[in-house]
Amino acid sequence: MKKISLILLLLLTTLASCEHINNKEVPSFMVRLDLSTYAVWTTYGVAGVGDYRYFNRDKKLPANFPYNVNTYTGYGGILLIMGMDGSAGSYAPIAFDAACPVENRMDVVVGIDSGNFDAVCPKCGSHYDVLMGSGGPLSGPAITHKYGLRMLKVHSSSNGGYIITNS
Repeated sequence: MKKISLILLLLLTTLASCEHINNKEVPSFMVRLDLSTYAVWTTYGVAGVGDYRYFNRDKKLPANFPYNVNTYTGYGGILLIMGMDGSAGSYAPIAFDAACPVENRMDVVVGIDSGNFDAVCPKCGSHYDVLMGSGGPLSGPAITHKYGLRMLKVHSSSNGGYIITNS
């Protein structure tokens, strides 16, 4: 009887310790960024591990990107980084909405710490794991609130590039 009680106690403790990260705190605004051709991808895409780029139509980032009426860059813009795609088990381009979910404002976006490739909020100081593809919280208030960055979908194109969407 004691063994059964101990096993049940361990099982309940394990189940209670599972944590769910909320990566939907930032509003879901329309995302569609067409980097589908090889030429556009080699100009504006990411190549090496840790290579990153921001896209924000309203702020015209990058300045020379050919935005059009069918381009949407989400709530806080798009953070595109070459990191580990957990589903594929290899390095691939990964995208997140750049807005910090703790601050939940369009104008407060994460930056990349070049030393460890964490995404860092300049206002609350939260760190997020973007290199390993989760966008999950690593430190700061994001840990307390269990907030992660909103992930976006990166679809490969037959033309040698990628299209980023939220669907």
